[in-house]
Amino acid sequence: MTGAMHEGSSAAEQKLNAENTVIVVGGGVAGIGAACALADAGFRVTLVERRGYLGGRASSYFHPGTSETIDNCQHVLFGCCTNLIDLYRKLGVEDRIFWDRRMTLIEPGGRRSVLEPVKLPAPLHGLPGILRARCFSVADKAALLWAMGQMMMRRQKTGISLLAWLKAHGQTEGARKRFWELVIASALNANLDQIEVGYAQKVIRELFLNSAEAGEMGMSRVPLSDLYEGVREYLEMRRGRLLTGYNVRAAAWDESARRWTVQCDEQKFEAEQMVLALPFEAMAKLLPQMPECEGAEELRARLKWLTHWPICSVHLWFDREITELDHAVLLDGDVHWMYHKSRWQPMRTDEGSYVELVISASREFAALSREEAIRRATQQLGEYFPAVKTARVVKSALVKEVRATFGVPPGIDAIRPGAISPWPQCFLAGDWVQTGWPATMEGAVRSGYLAAEALCGSLGETRKILAADLPSAGLMKLLP
Repeated sequence: MTGAMHEGSSAAEQKLNAENTVIVVGGGVAGIGAACALADAGFRVTLVERRGYLGGRASSYFHPGTSETIDNCQHVLFGCCTNLIDLYRKLGVEDRIFWDRRMTLIEPGGRRSVLEPVKLPAPLHGLPGILRARCFSVADKAALLWAMGQMMMRRQKTGISLLAWLKAHGQTEGARKRFWELVIASALNANLDQIEVGYAQKVIRELFLNSAEAGEMGMSRVPLSDLYEGVREYLEMRRGRLLTGYNVRAAAWDESARRWTVQCDEQKFEAEQMVLALPFEAMAKLLPQMPECEGAEELRARLKWLTHWPICSVHLWFDREITELDHAVLLDGDVHWMYHKSRWQPMRTDEGSYVELVISASREFAALSREEAIRRATQQLGEYFPAVKTARVVKSALVKEVRATFGVPPGIDAIRPGAISPWPQCFLAGDWVQTGWPATMEGAVRSGYLAAEALCGSLGETRKILAADLPSAGLMKLLP
């Protein structure tokens, strides 16, 4: 490894002050959240990431085939993502988010329906949009309103799939295919029979019922990795540091010294406390190199139960503008979402359109070749936007994130571990840890903040780090 990859790795720097030292393993969103929160709490933090950049699955990279910087997948946030927004504020990048309250649903042939809140008290703010939506029949609308009313009034029983719940609550085929399969199943990135109904209810309440502000959608105006540019300075200003290009191979616990030693290829780092902020596959790989202890085998069994679902994204650059829309939901095809990134990313200065098409929870699409996937996506895009048929594709790219999100099937909450690990002075973070949220950037940041809270609590300091949920508005304030 080069010296550039090991900035700040002299022998003197490796010998950390034993007082209040923490090493955070993993520079994804969860690890960034944990590191920043602990630095704020006064700990001397070392954040270690094996890659040369931060963000994990929510990052961007230079694509040599197109000479463009692209995201590994389009990531969105919502107004209800209070902890992710809190992290962006810490890093000073909250102004790099483009916000929109409109959701345009387009049928093949181009007919549009717009879901947009109006000035009515929640949950009535979204009602006119559903009633006016031409993509739903009268029966579809009645079914949707009935289901939303049930999810609004009471917490649904856990342990059953969303598909079983929909069948029991009279959902029409149109409501199922054009709303539940597309909007909800793609948001949770899994098939209907593989979604715990409680997580679907959370999406419904947060995005459509609690308040107009909660459902507002945000997208980064810059490549995702640019959002983390300030992490290094943030930590250094608080006596911490960021080390990229270090692959953690093992971790050893010294009981007499009460401290951890982390082996990174050829170098070692020591700290009193440790946060493991890794994807669950990476955590499972590290487990054999962790000390044996009571509870480690149970964690290993939990990790084996977890699964990932893929997300594919097709990036297309056209020689002319193909639509005036900033983004859209595409009905009845393989492609679920269209993001017109050249409209809200000022770095995209060329004439024409740069769009990212997202295909969620489709293992069939993920199995296609690059050429077939791009051909199919482009052809289908032309069914929604006629200008595509006369535009020229200047360049294209396909990104397959086969481990995009972990699944949330019935029973998942009994599997997800908490922030406290089986080892002493060691804590867990990652979107798969128990946060009450599905696999989202918000869930990842929450896990990092919860790990930081647990670490502080283990030292006898009660510190509230987790940001408060966005309060319900209107009539929703009266409901549980």
